[in-house]
Amino acid sequence: MSHEVIAPSPWMILPFALLLGAMALAPLLAARWWLRHYTKVALGLGVITLGYYFLGLQASARVWHTTHDYISFIALIGSLFVVSGGIHIRVKGEATPSANVIFLFIGAVVANVLGTTGTSMLLIRLWIRMNRYRITAYHIAFFIFIVANVGGCLAPTGPPLYLGYLQGVPFWWPAEKCWPMWATGVGILLAMFYVVDKINFARAPRDVRERETAHETWRVNGLQNLFFLAVILAAVFVDQPVFLREALMLAAAIGSYFTTEKSVHEANHFNFHPIREVAVLFAGIFATMMPALDWLNQNAHEFLGQNPAPGIFFWGAGGLSSVLDNAPTYFGFLDALFGSTGARSIGELLNQHALSLLAISVGAVFFGAATYIGNGPNFMIKAVADQQKIRMPTFPGFVLKFTLPFLLPMLLATWLIFFRG
Repeated sequence: MSHEVIAPSPWMILPFALLLGAMALAPLLAARWWLRHYTKVALGLGVITLGYYFLGLQASARVWHTTHDYISFIALIGSLFVVSGGIHIRVKGEATPSANVIFLFIGAVVANVLGTTGTSMLLIRLWIRMNRYRITAYHIAFFIFIVANVGGCLAPTGPPLYLGYLQGVPFWWPAEKCWPMWATGVGILLAMFYVVDKINFARAPRDVRERETAHETWRVNGLQNLFFLAVILAAVFVDQPVFLREALMLAAAIGSYFTTEKSVHEANHFNFHPIREVAVLFAGIFATMMPALDWLNQNAHEFLGQNPAPGIFFWGAGGLSSVLDNAPTYFGFLDALFGSTGARSIGELLNQHALSLLAISVGAVFFGAATYIGNGPNFMIKAVADQQKIRMPTFPGFVLKFTLPFLLPMLLATWLIFFRG
């Protein structure tokens, strides 16, 4: 792994901190103002950072690399959003706590085939419809925890493990090494969800449940979109020529949109507002987080020391994945692992420092669930939930109501069992 040496001023991390602060507090303190001006805030702070890199550091190559990463990210997220919006699945019967647990477990398994992004975009609307007569924010939070993040640590079919695969980590290595952590994390979260959902289910009046589900039948519309979904997933592994992958994804999205019946889009309440919001906010995030990542790459080995314990990588990569997006954070800590161990190849890391690499992998994946921006699908799921009038908590509210009481105990258990030594 070789990278251009860039040493940004620590002060240039401030635009990123301001953007995170605005995303966390503005919807709570000034919701209408934020709705009107979030584009100006995100892009304005991004322009400040880009100007610094172009004019101050003269690091245009770094900017173009980040631009390519952003285009790849939004092409994947956007195309999956469009294609999944063309598939409408109607289920039959009550969404009991047991049925919900089975559904989430299946989602956690499928996330390793379609990737967390593809699985989330395919299943989130079905999840909402299944529980529509008693849907609450915790249904969305546990979907983010299990399907969009923790469930996807067995295969490099999406970020962040896809970056490790591109650097030479064998395709089946995560499945071979991560399955005990996967089983522990998913199992603990499903047990917590079952208890919470059983209480919620008991509170829902039985006559309402029966009335809402009395006339339901199994039905699937838009099956042609499975072809477009397969095109997108295959395109993930196309690396050359530049932008062919993104072009294939865009073509699949266009094909899906124009071959899907209007009635299917209407049944899914489909429009482009959620993906527009994600595109704007993550444009600002990708731009402003460059100084934070570059500073991390340059200085991580100094505060990590030589051969740090795996737990440091678990909490370090995980904690920053909560706010820096877990894909670039994984890459940054992979760099830090090379620097702190003196390893010269992925093969050497796998042979001599496998537990530390495993800690980075699991930490980046698991902690991606901690905030709305920790992993790409999270914000998309929130946007779909907002669109369907589900009252979701603010950025800090999500952390206080769900991350600390539910996700954190699971993370502590994972650390104690696997990475404490």
